[in-house]
Amino acid sequence: MAVARRFSRVIEDFKCENCGEIVHGNGYTDHCPNCLWSKHVDNNPGDRSAECKGMMKPMYTEPLRGGGFEIYYKCEKCGERKRVTAAENDNKKLLEELLVRR
Repeated sequence: MAVARRFSRVIEDFKCENCGEIVHGNGYTDHCPNCLWSKHVDNNPGDRSAECKGMMKPMYTEPLRGGGFEIYYKCEKCGERKRVTAAENDNKKLLEELLVRR
């Protein structure tokens, strides 16, 4: 039986370690809206308990049925893969450039 992922809302600002953008978090922000890169800091969303701390590269995006995108990541340090829903203020051009064409 699958274990439900627990979510902890953490409101924090950060400087993107990939592009240097200052990101103002809203408690759901988990990646840079400019370059879409993330950091491997969570085991469960918002818990900040991952020991890895590697950079998460956006590998590709897929469209969501109701609109928007899902972003798929791979950690450059440990290889873990994750996916998240893109935010409204994410770089639309980059989301489309990473779109998987099927």
